[in-house]
Amino acid sequence: MYVLWGIIVKLLIKIGGTLIDSGERRQALAPQIAKQFQAGQHIAVVHGGGKQLSRYLEEHGIESEFRGGFRVTPPEIIEAVLRIFAGSVNHHLVAALQQAGLRAVGLTGIDAGLVRARQLSPELGAVGQVEEVDAALLNLLTKEGYVPTVACIAGGRKGAIFNVNADQMAVACGSRFQADKLIFLTDVEGVLDANRGRLKHLTAAEALKLIESGVAQGGMEAKLRAAIDGVMHGIGEVRIVAGSQPDILDRVMRNEDAGTTLVAS
Repeated sequence: MYVLWGIIVKLLIKIGGTLIDSGERRQALAPQIAKQFQAGQHIAVVHGGGKQLSRYLEEHGIESEFRGGFRVTPPEIIEAVLRIFAGSVNHHLVAALQQAGLRAVGLTGIDAGLVRARQLSPELGAVGQVEEVDAALLNLLTKEGYVPTVACIAGGRKGAIFNVNADQMAVACGSRFQADKLIFLTDVEGVLDANRGRLKHLTAAEALKLIESGVAQGGMEAKLRAAIDGVMHGIGEVRIVAGSQPDILDRVMRNEDAGTTLVAS
């Protein structure tokens, strides 16, 4: 049990799309999340689906373009974003979590005004920067024993719909959810230094230096910027780990050496 002195531990688990791209991988992760729930955690999940979306777009003759770690999202692909993120990816993950015994609830940031965003940049199209999170729904569901499972789509003013970077979505939700730990389950072993060695611990300032020096680029740059924002806004710690490693969630909760731990200072 990880419930200490009657205090509930809140976990926000962000799952990268690569890790849930197959039934086998979903079936490997879902029981681990169920085990943490059974240990008394209040758990919310945020997931990506970039690999699945890129494959779908390629099948329809549309080339994916990325700038600074963000997918360019012109108006003509927003329907594909909804279909893949809120549709197939979310529902497959929710089904796997339910098979593991969890009462998972599939959501997007649009539901109940959970996440509101604005356009990040005209050059990126319908890519959103989170402006506001109302965590009431997350708190209500987790308190009642459900596991909210959120696709990285947000609402905006005048009915706008935005594709939000899943790492930023996880951090924004985790901050308002007041998560004790935010765990990034990724397809890499952690944050690497200039010599490609894994860094076990980072402060926010050290992570920023990795970005400024060009060591952390692309997707890792976006992930670190999100993580820095998270620990500076109340999340106790952010752990970036390889989600394919056996029993990785248990290892993180036991504070074993795995991945990279990022804290404020």
